[in-house]
Amino acid sequence: MCEPNVVGDWQEYDEHAGLRVRVHRLEQSEPPRGRDDAAEGLTYFSVRVTVENRGERTYGIHLEDGQIDVRVGPDGESAFLDWRNSQFVEGFDVYPLRRATAVLYAAGPEAALSQVDVQIQLRVDEEWTGRHLWAGGIGLHESHGTHTGPGCGVAHQVSIFLRDQAEEGTA
Repeated sequence: MCEPNVVGDWQEYDEHAGLRVRVHRLEQSEPPRGRDDAAEGLTYFSVRVTVENRGERTYGIHLEDGQIDVRVGPDGESAFLDWRNSQFVEGFDVYPLRRATAVLYAAGPEAALSQVDVQIQLRVDEEWTGRHLWAGGIGLHESHGTHTGPGCGVAHQVSIFLRDQAEEGTA
């Protein structure tokens, strides 16, 4: 895990031809079965993790509790994960040109949600993959400026850097 992905990016697995994963749709959202009492005073959000098979063979995947870590704020404090409301991918065969998506519900202090890090370690055919990190935040808006001063989160800075790199290649 050398550098983080930005929420929405695909991460391909070299050891499993055609298999890739992405963390996306990070948004403030209430859980479908109601709030957990342990999350009192915290703001709920959801995030989706999609595994896609663009290869030629079927992969058996597992993406469940213990394989996903969500951290919030500049100090990387652990978010409250609502396992009761979350939907995991447990022992599912992903055939070629198919996807499987897990939906996670978590909560944290509202002030810390501008910086959210999600780390995934997928299990494929009973074999562990490397861990990968996605950086993002709730309430980050696309901007074409290059503001990187105080109050600008790391995820926003990463987004600006990647956009600038892409723009250099299109000139």
